[in-house]
Amino acid sequence: MTGTAAGGKGRTAIVAGATGLIGGELVKLLLDDSTYDEVIALVRRRASFPGSPKLVQMETDWSRGQLEASLSGKWKDADVYCALGTTMKKAKSKQQFRLVDYEYPVLLGSLAKQYGASRFAIVSAVGSDPASVFFYSRVKGEMERQLKFLGLPGLYLFRPSLLTGDRAEVRAGEKIGEVVGKMFSFLIVGSLRKYKPVAASSVAGAMINAAKQRLTGVRSFEFDEIMLLAEGGSLG
Repeated sequence: MTGTAAGGKGRTAIVAGATGLIGGELVKLLLDDSTYDEVIALVRRRASFPGSPKLVQMETDWSRGQLEASLSGKWKDADVYCALGTTMKKAKSKQQFRLVDYEYPVLLGSLAKQYGASRFAIVSAVGSDPASVFFYSRVKGEMERQLKFLGLPGLYLFRPSLLTGDRAEVRAGEKIGEVVGKMFSFLIVGSLRKYKPVAASSVAGAMINAAKQRLTGVRSFEFDEIMLLAEGGSLG
């Protein structure tokens, strides 16, 4: 891992969705990365994370005022990682789904821009499109479009397909899809490669590597780019 320069201060990471599949992997990797002196996990309620003096659990109700007060002085030059996301089954309504997958990420992005964060890496989804006929893909596309509009100095849009990994909750449909996806992954070639299943740990590693490379502007990453970054590759 890249170390902190002698006498210098390491970076601060802010992680939203820290208790989720990718968010949990992000926290673990960031705590092991000497580039970062502080890892702030935004949570609804205190959770079980690996013990580390670098870790700060910050409970939030996702109101703008509360986030501004809690993170006062933490935004400047920080790397913000957003792994927020839910499912229609869990959200129970389109309104609640949109709150988690659009409203909260855009709020986080606007605060990151306002208070001077350096980089904003977010988990979106393959097929995201504000004009999509599919609600899920449309919301993700609208979220991406709004984040682009904010003019963040470094915006990284990660668009994985089916995620693999150990979830706290078992989702039967996704588990079946994961097994089938792995079995037939070798058939997903060419322009379809972006739909290959990808491990949550690979997405998390790719997000951190992108931030450490200090890539500027808006960057989008699908399967091939995610795997390259996860394996320590460089994108100029």
